[in-house]
Amino acid sequence: MAAKRTLTQVEQALREKTREVDVLHRISESISNTLDLEAVLRHIVDMVVEVTKADACLLYLLSDKRDELILRASKNPHPKLIGRITIGMGEGITGWVARERTRVVIPNSASDDTRFKFFHNLPEDRYQAFVSVPITTKQEVVGVINVQHKRSRRYRPDELALLSTIATQVGGAIENARLYDQMTRKALQLDTLSQVSETVSSNRLIEDVLQLIVTMTAQMMGSKICSIILLDQPTGELRIAATQSLSEQYRRKPNVKIGQSISGRAVQDRRPIIVPDVIKEGTYMYPDMAAKEGLCSLLCVPMLVREKAIGVINTYTSKPHTFTAEDVKLMQAIANQAAISIEHTTLLEKSFEMQEALQVRKLLDRAKGYLMRSKRLSEEDAFKLIQRQSMDLRKSMREIAGAILLAGEIEERADKGRG
Repeated sequence: MAAKRTLTQVEQALREKTREVDVLHRISESISNTLDLEAVLRHIVDMVVEVTKADACLLYLLSDKRDELILRASKNPHPKLIGRITIGMGEGITGWVARERTRVVIPNSASDDTRFKFFHNLPEDRYQAFVSVPITTKQEVVGVINVQHKRSRRYRPDELALLSTIATQVGGAIENARLYDQMTRKALQLDTLSQVSETVSSNRLIEDVLQLIVTMTAQMMGSKICSIILLDQPTGELRIAATQSLSEQYRRKPNVKIGQSISGRAVQDRRPIIVPDVIKEGTYMYPDMAAKEGLCSLLCVPMLVREKAIGVINTYTSKPHTFTAEDVKLMQAIANQAAISIEHTTLLEKSFEMQEALQVRKLLDRAKGYLMRSKRLSEEDAFKLIQRQSMDLRKSMREIAGAILLAGEIEERADKGRG
């Protein structure tokens, strides 16, 4: 009887090992078949739930600033909370595990642990059993896997060892995905900067240049909305000059003044501003529009010319996003390129205006000279005559001067014909 029981235990253990090997193999296949990190994470939580028969599995990854953990995948899913639930380093059991790099196993009454953090809107808060395992890569913690059961549960050593092995595999997947993402982003960034530079130096109209810049920037940043907002010097208001958004509500939103809302502050302070969630930002002036359009995080970068802000570039995401220092640096480079293009156009317009003014002045001098000779007027009276006719006929002084010279030429030809 004892021998039969021992044989049964061996067979059970063998089945468990076979299942564990199968799970690890399937996770390895998932990791090797795609570099889409989100897809890999979703697949991993499915596998963890399958092998541990868990009622919930939540996977957190460390933010780029390494100061908080962000929920990136879960089972049973909380789709509206993915990317929105954050836990600070050292906060709750999850934050403690990340900070201490140590696994925590609580077989029952998990919420009684003094380190436990309640979210109130999650049913998992009331689950009994809890395991939290750090995810590491290159001896650094990059995340945490939490496994929870509604009822009390004694976790077997082999289950815990399997979770640790899975966490190691997740760490490798994260490293591979991040390396691939970095390479892809770097290539896209370099290509975008090159295209922006070519666009700025082209002979296109400034409206077309700005429109191309926001379109390319939105593609590079994965933006829901990207816009260039320029400062109108006479009114001191910021108005939308270009956007790739088709939203009429966004295009028609009221202008802001320097110091108002996010764009106005960026111009006033001449520095980039990052807003994690514009709907929750008290100084943001358009929360209703943002909610309707599904806008979340915002990076606002001033457009600087010789340390003077002439506008901003705004890029919005539809999901919570942590903008990195590299993102800010890249956006500042694009903003400055756009500012240079605008300044170049402004200088050309001023040059044309000056040339036009010079031509008008020469024309007026010739008309005054003709009147002084033909009508025997002083220079001042000749100018007043041209000015008065301009006002009476509602024509420009250039048009009046041209008409006087043309009449003089006709009269001179007639005199020559009579002579």
